[in-house]
Amino acid sequence: MRVLVVGGGSGFLGREVCRRGVGAGWSVVGTCHSGAVRVPGVAVRRLDVTDRLAVRTLVAQVRPEVVVNTSYRYDDWTVTADGAAYVARAAAEVGARLVHISSDALHAGRSEPYADDDPPTPIFPYGAAKAAAETAVRAIDPGAVLVRTSLIVGEGSPQIRLCREALAGRGALFTGELRCPVDVTDLAAAVLELAASDYAGPLNVAGPDPVSRAELGRLLARREGLATSALTTTTAAGRGLVRPAEIRLDTTRATTLLHTRLRGITELLAR
Repeated sequence: MRVLVVGGGSGFLGREVCRRGVGAGWSVVGTCHSGAVRVPGVAVRRLDVTDRLAVRTLVAQVRPEVVVNTSYRYDDWTVTADGAAYVARAAAEVGARLVHISSDALHAGRSEPYADDDPPTPIFPYGAAKAAAETAVRAIDPGAVLVRTSLIVGEGSPQIRLCREALAGRGALFTGELRCPVDVTDLAAAVLELAASDYAGPLNVAGPDPVSRAELGRLLARREGLATSALTTTTAAGRGLVRPAEIRLDTTRATTLLHTRLRGITELLAR
């Protein structure tokens, strides 16, 4: 299998997908915009996903059987939305299977879990960009799979780093924003399964435990024997931010479809 992982040369999830692809015996090419991290067995190419011609040219050169798009930028519509459309178009032109990594951020938030097929209801710019990306991908390639995931955790993840900084008295963690964290190794394994499948459309791939970032920090502290006395908590509203509050993802379909077991954060951070 020849696979192109967009964002695989620099992104946290992309690098893990690359590593697992190599381990599965696949021929893997990863891309980065800048600051590539060496992944053994992976050819890394520079790519600006906002450059339509550059995306098309690279995909035509690599001619992958599968394209996994992990690329996004939280505060950049062009990277997150337009880039996704360019990648989808280029993948379709070479007949590649597309696995697009989406996000629970495209939902407005509610107390009931979101089903896989619930339509986007974004309430802030990043969520809107992810919703636009999904719309473009589905229009260009109805056979693509859209992996709706949540906070991605694991050693070296931005989420765990933020928790450690807050526990050390640097920064604050939000209460009141519930998400369903997923381990990067579980998510990457699920992505590889989906790459080799014919599943099409959105699929919730996340952990079973809804927790706040503040609770995530406390769970990490308990596992590592760290004090929580320096931990400061806050709310999005208190910071003047408009963001979804409770987002629970119903992963029944994914757990039925996939062999990969999606572990909960309480299991992952158990002592």
